[in-house]
Amino acid sequence: MPIHDWTRVSPGIFHHFHHEWISTLNRALNADLPGDYYALAEQIAGGMGPDVLTLEARSGNELEPSGAAGSGRDDGVGLLLETAPPQVQFTATSAVERYSQRRSRIAIRHSSGDRVVAVLEIVSPGNKSSRHALRSFVEKAVEFLDSDVHLLIIDLFPPTPRDPQGIHRAIWSEIEETDFELPHDRRLTLVAYSSWETKRAFIQPVAVHETLPDMPLFVEPGRYIPVHLDATYTTAFDAVPTRWREELEVS
Repeated sequence: MPIHDWTRVSPGIFHHFHHEWISTLNRALNADLPGDYYALAEQIAGGMGPDVLTLEARSGNELEPSGAAGSGRDDGVGLLLETAPPQVQFTATSAVERYSQRRSRIAIRHSSGDRVVAVLEIVSPGNKSSRHALRSFVEKAVEFLDSDVHLLIIDLFPPTPRDPQGIHRAIWSEIEETDFELPHDRRLTLVAYSSWETKRAFIQPVAVHETLPDMPLFVEPGRYIPVHLDATYTTAFDAVPTRWREELEVS
């Protein structure tokens, strides 16, 4: 299904769709994830939410790279980055390996005690409605990355004066200097972040009327689950009231 122009309707209509899409993504992820992992739709304190959280069911253990050197086996989850790289237009790698920030601390946990390994966030208009709102969003994203939590961010709204080159540049500029610019004809942003010793970004700009591609959601170092954005978007859009679907589908 082509991406709709969500600026044509009020934030409340997108809010309704947002919740439907989160629920649909949550069900799809739980169908795809192996037994050691599960997804929950939750509110994160600090302005990001509701989010789909991918959690590790076994709490208290540090994740180690699957198929590590000398192990002689490949027992990881999802697709291997080295052999199945995500099909995105841009990638970025942090030049700094932040070993000093990789202490054995987990800043964010689910109330059950299970370790959060990844967060999926759908950007809402309110996340970019003011300088303070955008700053809160960016700071929370960087906090997750500094805590070894992988991110997948979906932003179906065009840049504002507060993020003139999109949400990725706003986040990545807090990690290191960047001159990233969105293509002039693709002003919406899908971006997946892999966070371990070295942070990596996989950026796919998209445009209204294009079809959403699959995007990676990293769950282990060098491994990701493909998130089927188009199928889940279509299912969620079917739950939007007819009056507003017609408004969004007008040429």
